Amino acid sequence: MEQKLLEEAFALKDQIVSDRRYLHTHAETGFDLKETTAYVKEQLVKMGYEPKPCGKSGLTVLAGGKKPGKVFMLRADMDALPIQEEADVDFQSPTGKMHACGHDMHAAMLLGAARLLKQHENEIEGTIKLDFQPAEEIFKGSHDMIDAGLLKNPDVDAALMIHVMTNMPMTPGTVIVCDGGVSAPACDFFTIKIQGKGCHGSMPNTGIDPVNIAAHTIIALQELSARELAIMDEAVLTVGTIHAGNAANVIPDTVELTGSIRTYDEEIRDYIKTRMTEIAKGVAETFRGSAEVSFGNGCPTLLNDNALSADAAKYVKELLGTEKAFTAGQLNALSGGGKPAKTSGSEDFAYVSQEVPSIMLALASGQPDQGYCYPQHHPKAKFDESVLPSGSAVYAYTAMRWLQEHK
Repeated sequence: MEQKLLEEAFALKDQIVSDRRYLHTHAETGFDLKETTAYVKEQLVKMGYEPKPCGKSGLTVLAGGKKPGKVFMLRADMDALPIQEEADVDFQSPTGKMHACGHDMHAAMLLGAARLLKQHENEIEGTIKLDFQPAEEIFKGSHDMIDAGLLKNPDVDAALMIHVMTNMPMTPGTVIVCDGGVSAPACDFFTIKIQGKGCHGSMPNTGIDPVNIAAHTIIALQELSARELAIMDEAVLTVGTIHAGNAANVIPDTVELTGSIRTYDEEIRDYIKTRMTEIAKGVAETFRGSAEVSFGNGCPTLLNDNALSADAAKYVKELLGTEKAFTAGQLNALSGGGKPAKTSGSEDFAYVSQEVPSIMLALASGQPDQGYCYPQHHPKAKFDESVLPSGSAVYAYTAMRWLQEHK
């Protein structure tokens, strides 16, 4: 089956590339995916599916179901970033937004997988749910769809996602299967509002300087990593913005700091958030001001299931061969490293991984020496479209094989 499915995927290459370029040139962000969702829905209907809305702008469809069995979910995100594209391609996005993270590739590959699964629908030993998700970049889409019943009707037994990776010194089309355990950190965004008392810059004694409080707060927060976390407690706390004042000779009334936290452990995540609040308020009070700390949308750690990781690695090697399929641990061993590297970028598929056994795969999609020399989220980032059929085949084959082995 694997050879036939791979050949069929490459026969669909022109269609998958066409899908990708349409999505690329109609880049939209967050939940506002009117053209994107409409296009995906139109293509699915043409294939003979009955797509269902899920949440604010997500879509799901079911493949198979003609034979009894479990339910395997395949997920692709669809949203872009608020970036003006500068990539050297002849199909630049004109919307002022850009698929700099490759979500157009993901959605196109899942559409390709949908076409493959429709051709093999009578062979599916169970049901495959396809999840086209919005708002990954703002960590809201997955949670929204779960709240809307993504993992129900029918209940999902296992789930898989693929993320393309450009600027990688690996043969395009190579797949890396995450090992069991946490592979992507939790992310939390925070805002610290510091209240002082504005006054003339020449008379600081008549006011309370929130800029001074902010400076001490930023330094104090870094002591969390330096002095309160153990060497193995991997965490990063970043203050990304400081907003204060409008004049050089005025001490402002307030300062607002915003930033993010990345952690690989839920207990460490909770500890940092608790201590941040205590530190910010304590520092502000020390200098006669006050502070309020709030945490916005984020996502938990992405947890890869051990058994599903082993299964996925086996299936991908069956499909692509051992020269194009590795586990993260195997790849790290080949490069002479120690424990498998984790990604520092967060991923809102993590919400799914906290609910059902899940696995994340990476697909090498552009070598630096071949002109793909800018990383994800860069306005000049490009992705090698030659990998699209392989991604579609991996989606379809992995789901079918898992259902076959887990009746």
